[in-house]
Amino acid sequence: MKIQKIRYLSSRAAWMFLLLFALLLIFLTVFTATAVREGRPLFFAVAGYAVLGAAAYVFYRWIYRPYLESAKVLRLFLTGYTIDALFDQKVLLSPEIEEMTQKVEQIMNTDELVNATKKQAQYLALQNQINPHFLYNTLEGIRGETLNAGLENVSKMTEALATFFRYTISNVENLVTLEEELTNVNNYYIIQRYRFGERLNLSVEYDPESEREIMSCKLPKLTLQPIVENAIYHGIERKIGDGNVSIKIETTATRLIITISDNGIGMTEERLREIDDKLSRTILDYIKPDSEAHGGIAVVNVNNRIKLLFGEEYGICMYSTQNVGTDVEITLPLVKKDTGK
Repeated sequence: MKIQKIRYLSSRAAWMFLLLFALLLIFLTVFTATAVREGRPLFFAVAGYAVLGAAAYVFYRWIYRPYLESAKVLRLFLTGYTIDALFDQKVLLSPEIEEMTQKVEQIMNTDELVNATKKQAQYLALQNQINPHFLYNTLEGIRGETLNAGLENVSKMTEALATFFRYTISNVENLVTLEEELTNVNNYYIIQRYRFGERLNLSVEYDPESEREIMSCKLPKLTLQPIVENAIYHGIERKIGDGNVSIKIETTATRLIITISDNGIGMTEERLREIDDKLSRTILDYIKPDSEAHGGIAVVNVNNRIKLLFGEEYGICMYSTQNVGTDVEITLPLVKKDTGK
């Protein structure tokens, strides 16, 4: 392990400094012992100790401590806990490292990286070898046949399913209006109602006086449906009795806050900590299929996308109590439809 560490210039520099420091300390010790034995003044010995101590202090403040801070930032970046801090370092190893960091920042700010997660819905379709147009046409055909047979309930379900898939797979854009997202959630709810019946209920709460302004707010596409889906499958499906999912929408001067709550089975503290750990990090592995995804983009991926688009101060927080329910709070910047963003 020690031989492996010698590969790094930082380890070599540290060993060289320690070796030089040890040699100077030995020299001063011998010089002091000789001066004492011969009865000479100790002025030069004291001055030597002072210079050596000052050099050690300067090395610690100017080199070692900044190095520890940079190493900490890099470890946090590698584990996904921070991205912005990588580009805000006060001290860098060399001009080349600074240029490399700036290059990484430029790459991360390109549309290619930011839009990578937009491919996930399309990826899911390709993964299952689904042709979207074939799917739409088939569902429309089924709907037409059910209407002719007088099966209105089946027709409504098929229409909701076709609309849901069309929204999910086609035209995966950066931002959509909150109204569009809620319409997609409602279509998903209609589909689930045919499975759960009256046992499943969905409500949306917001200030009606600000409806037009709230509905024009923009957010990443497929932000709400995966969380509603998780609430149903992981919370309500295994619950005895009625299941309620509520979406509460609030705005501040600069933020859009959406809380999705369910009265399902909740989760243990250990499981909640595991999820919180994933949500606190920004994982750059977007298109790889997530084992936690259930028919939509996983909550962790939604959180990653929000952080990449808007910054680390935004994203998802979860709160849960076992046998009581779960709250998922989504914090977004207040982006209006007419801003052109």
